[in-house]
Amino acid sequence: MRQDHADPGLTVWHKLDRVLARLRPRRQPLSLVIDGLVIALCWNITYLFRLGFERWISARPSYDPYVMVGVVAVYLLAFLVGGIPRGMWRFSGFDEVKRLTIACLGAGAACAVMVSMARLAEVPRAVLALHPFIALMGVCVVRIAYRMLYEHARSRITGSDVEVRRAIVMGAGEAAKRLLATIHQQGWIVLGLLDDDKAKQGGRIGGVQVMGSLADVAREDVRAGATHVIVALPGATAPQRRRAVDLAATTGLPVLTVPSASELQDGRAHIERVRSIEPEDLLGREPVELDERGVAELISGKTVLITGAGGSIGSELCRQVARYGPSRLVLFELSELALYQIEQQLSELHPHLPLVRLIGDVKSLQQITHACMTYRPQLVFHAAAYKHVPLMEDENAWMALHNNTLGTWHAANAAAQCGAERFVLISTDKAVNPTNVMGASKRAAEMLLSHLATQGHRTKFVAVRFGNVLGSSGSVIPKFKEQIARGGPITVTHPEITRYFMTIPEAARLVVQAAALAESGEVYVLEMGDPVKIVDLARDLIRLSGHGPGEIGIVFSGLRPGEKLYEELLADADDTLASAHPRLRIAKLKADVDARWASSLLEWLTALDQGRPADHHRARLQAFIPEYRQSHGMPS
Repeated sequence: MRQDHADPGLTVWHKLDRVLARLRPRRQPLSLVIDGLVIALCWNITYLFRLGFERWISARPSYDPYVMVGVVAVYLLAFLVGGIPRGMWRFSGFDEVKRLTIACLGAGAACAVMVSMARLAEVPRAVLALHPFIALMGVCVVRIAYRMLYEHARSRITGSDVEVRRAIVMGAGEAAKRLLATIHQQGWIVLGLLDDDKAKQGGRIGGVQVMGSLADVAREDVRAGATHVIVALPGATAPQRRRAVDLAATTGLPVLTVPSASELQDGRAHIERVRSIEPEDLLGREPVELDERGVAELISGKTVLITGAGGSIGSELCRQVARYGPSRLVLFELSELALYQIEQQLSELHPHLPLVRLIGDVKSLQQITHACMTYRPQLVFHAAAYKHVPLMEDENAWMALHNNTLGTWHAANAAAQCGAERFVLISTDKAVNPTNVMGASKRAAEMLLSHLATQGHRTKFVAVRFGNVLGSSGSVIPKFKEQIARGGPITVTHPEITRYFMTIPEAARLVVQAAALAESGEVYVLEMGDPVKIVDLARDLIRLSGHGPGEIGIVFSGLRPGEKLYEELLADADDTLASAHPRLRIAKLKADVDARWASSLLEWLTALDQGRPADHHRARLQAFIPEYRQSHGMPS
């Protein structure tokens, strides 16, 4: 059993709050005991007030102790009838005083009647008359004193008038030790630790006891008084973390976690900064292990250009690339705000990295060519895209084709013209047997890239295809969180709809790895794990936010135009080969891409055809992408 020294940052107020929190589940019986003692004390004070110091004991009748016990019993019965023990003393106010007044006066009147009926003439009538008022003052003073003590302790602990947060921490390793060293300064009280290591159970870390195993979080006596559960297992395997989160969710308390191992490694978070459980914590996927030497050789000392640098994938690519020491990072972004935000982040994380910040649009061949010819990147990541399926389906179909397909052609040609070593297209699983304009536009971009790979350019052209990215712009996760915060309901399109998911850092790391491995014309498919039912994801978010079953409803709205029940990572005619990385497969596309097909597609995309209806664009697109089949959605 390990005995650690108490945390020097743990004040007497922290210890007092921890004791009170442990007593809180026994609040009602304790309230009755204290009130009973106060009423008995006030009975004696009433005698003292009525008879004075000389006679307040000697002048009492011999049966007075029995009368006092009866009086206390009547008062406590009145308190029970009035629901007084259910009140929380730390929130005592005028309503509580009103209930106490009614209970004390009623109990006092009942006691006076019963004493008179019992012909107990030696009990002074003045004592019976005064006692209800003195008892009322006594029980009110006790509650006011407790509230003052509680609020003073809260202000000393949190430095403000916010409620003290009390946590059970799952994990008693190095992460928990570092967490305990600082979390008390943020207004937290740690009530106890849990760990499956039997050698740690019963010991103390930072003055906090290791109370049992992780499964013991379900016990009421273990989590008594807790307001949160914190999972502190950054070094555990993904299934172990998932098990801990599932156990924590059964408590009905909000669940938080310390940052993951990948967040700590990337410098994006510190161990003491607890955060809410995110869906990526539930995926049960191990962190991506990169070929660090191969990636470093690809990036170190070279100029890297990233289009869509301020987007969710583009900005994470910037952060990942910056870790490997490029000589210069060119940020090409249409949104001024997004460009400013990523530039500020990179300047803080990598102050010595030269940044080139360009506002530009890949739909403009002149702008992207000027950027490539001016800064001569050796590596280009093309992340600029319109990707929100319903938005791109009707009014914006032409813009989706211009940005996703023609923009890719522009960026790839500019990369070839400046002699870039590699050009990497960020594609999507929606390009497989597409049922919407966005997916078809990405499939067309992949095919144009395959065509370019046969034209004898020095540049290696590669596409990387993956599914939905958790937390990216347009993701369902932010929408679900907003709906939960409003009290629901959560809207899901269909009860059986599934999607492949991965985290933004995971996707960006695999894109960088694919760039290091790629040969020209290849399409890499990221290993996405098992598909996830969206409705299960919604239920997990509801549960982990501290809501019980039925508190937040789920409504099924029906599939939207262009939306599939499930996504595919490979078309029926495509084969895959293993790559040098276990999380990457190579898709050998069998689509026949010839010069006439590419010329016809580009001729249509460069024509002034924007004013035509969306149905016209979809019909023309289907002629170029035969596997494209428009979906009209389904009723709910």
